[in-house]
Amino acid sequence: MAKPWATLGIDLHLEPTGPGLRRGLTDALREAVRTGRLAPGTRLPSSRSLAADLGIARNTVAE
Repeated sequence: MAKPWATLGIDLHLEPTGPGLRRGLTDALREAVRTGRLAPGTRLPSSRSLAADLGIARNTVAE
């Protein structure tokens, strides 16, 4: 199975944690930017691809 986000050259390895999945995802993305793993302005994978990779609902990723 192909991972379409891999062609973007980024390695997200996000682990959403916290009281809510949506908040955990937001916190994980912010931490990736703060630590330099994700440069500001870097394009993220599509919501469908990211949701499938994380095993969560697309609406959660989209929000």
